Amino acid sequence: MMVIRNETAGDYTAVETLTRRAFYNIYIPGCVEHYLVHCMRGHADFLPELDFVLELDGQVIGNIMYTKAKLVGESGMEKDILTFGPLSIAPEYQRKGYGTRLMEHSFVRAAALGYDGIVIFGSPANYVGRGFQSCRRFHIATEDGRFPAAMLVKELVPHALGGERWVYYGSPAMEVDEKAAARYDDSLEPMEKRRLPSQEEFYIISRSFLA
Repeated sequence: MMVIRNETAGDYTAVETLTRRAFYNIYIPGCVEHYLVHCMRGHADFLPELDFVLELDGQVIGNIMYTKAKLVGESGMEKDILTFGPLSIAPEYQRKGYGTRLMEHSFVRAAALGYDGIVIFGSPANYVGRGFQSCRRFHIATEDGRFPAAMLVKELVPHALGGERWVYYGSPAMEVDEKAAARYDDSLEPMEKRRLPSQEEFYIISRSFLA
């Protein structure tokens, strides 16, 4: 039986373990996502009401976590929005629709809380099928005025982001001290760090911008 529910303190170790397994060697040799999860729960921008686990037959196999973010329009108008990440599914359950179910559940709950937009950084191949579009289509730029190919936007309310040119401001909760992350990883059960082709793909997409 599948259940999606809010994370509890009793899930913390299982969530960090599955996050580590889900991301290890995908973007870099090793990963930092489990350390991000470890730290972000205590940040003021973290939204526990949008922190969900997916449980299958009593085992936690997935997690999605949200923090606050902000858009500032050219008129000076500010809009509170959301960002999520990491979205983690245990490797043996990936590509079976569980990540989609977590996202869709969270979108409904986020809209019910009054949020009308989500901005994330990720591979378009993983998210356009869930309604995300390029930030360029919504005139949402980073502080330096650029449009990253990996910055994706979903409106939870149709046309909520129209009529303005926006600058995106993410939460400090999503920033990772890589040296601290490495020390934390070293304190856990050893996993083999490897170089994989997906790391080059990440390098390319994370450094690509739209005109």
